[in-house]
Amino acid sequence: MMRFLRSAFVVGRRDFSATVLSKTFIFFLLAPLFPAAMGTLFGGIGARVAAQTERPAVAIVAEQTEFRRIDEARNQLVEALGDGAIIKLVGYSPEPDRAAQEQRLLASHTPPIRAVLSGSLDHPRVVGSLGNDPATLSQLQLLIEKARAGDRDQRSDMDVTEVQSPSGPSQSDRVSTAWGAQAILFFLTLMLSTMVMSQLIEEKSNKIIEVIAAAVPIDAMFVGKLFAMLAASVLALIVWIAAGALLLQVIKHGGAASLPPPAVGWPEFLLLSVIYFGMNYLLFGAAFLVIGAQASTAREVQTMSLPVTFAQMLIFALAATAINAPNSPMALAAAAFPLSSPLTMMARGAEQPEIWPHVVAVLWQAAWVALILRFGAQLFRKTVLKSGPRLPWWKFGRA
Repeated sequence: MMRFLRSAFVVGRRDFSATVLSKTFIFFLLAPLFPAAMGTLFGGIGARVAAQTERPAVAIVAEQTEFRRIDEARNQLVEALGDGAIIKLVGYSPEPDRAAQEQRLLASHTPPIRAVLSGSLDHPRVVGSLGNDPATLSQLQLLIEKARAGDRDQRSDMDVTEVQSPSGPSQSDRVSTAWGAQAILFFLTLMLSTMVMSQLIEEKSNKIIEVIAAAVPIDAMFVGKLFAMLAASVLALIVWIAAGALLLQVIKHGGAASLPPPAVGWPEFLLLSVIYFGMNYLLFGAAFLVIGAQASTAREVQTMSLPVTFAQMLIFALAATAINAPNSPMALAAAAFPLSSPLTMMARGAEQPEIWPHVVAVLWQAAWVALILRFGAQLFRKTVLKSGPRLPWWKFGRA
């Protein structure tokens, strides 16, 4: 046992030092900045395009008194439905050549005019392409009828009792925290778990893997490589969490303290995030390590890892069913299934304050991690190093 642990530590220290002390690790730490920068860039472009693209309006060619009555009717509807649900109105004074004015307004682009309403309230006239927009015509008819009524209709008094909302985060805030934690954990695991596979392919092509296998037990080499990549990933995760907290402190008043706290509290939730990230990484990292052991080229890795990636997405969808329903049968099944258990329990930590389910879940996941590591090491020995008798695939379980 001591030889196994010593050998695993030696292999893990070698791979950890080769990864963390390399120049490329700095670029690896900067990897999340690239999607964040792209999202900010395209988000800014979209916001600018949306700001420059004005909502089509209806031009009202009428005297000031009639336009005010129509605009007052619109304001009443805005109070009930919101400004975005009601058509925009732009007033213009009548010109002698009414037909030429209508054509000029319909060709306007600042703002774009969808239709022109002219004439009096008793005999309104609408010109525009409204065949595919019956809602605008219906709103115009409603505004005209309301404007004809004159002043506002009298409203009946209503007895309103103010109730103070409870302090603390709402359920919707905790649901948002659960969803964000699940998504971040999923994408980080998906991005980081491929490192161990690429490193194994490189050592296989350079024939280094045979030299290491001749010096240390196969199980120790397998475990050492996986935990070395886990340690490097956890180090990167801690750096990213610290950088994110510092960024929030700079750009948001109150910093991280202004975020809605999860049900278990921020210190416990961050600790659970690191633990569940480690469990999720070990489960999927072992799977990717086994895939890398079966492949000889990068093309074979891509072909074999594609079904695993789709399976990860299905597992993520299964874990997402636990959000806002942590005690439902589907959520309990997702928590019991080892591959979706870390993601599911992350969401539970954001919504439920109990700690004991996490202790049980971590022990359950650790047992499955040990089982998968054991199976992966045996498969690695049989298929890569070709040690032991060659058996058909249907008799591999007996071996």
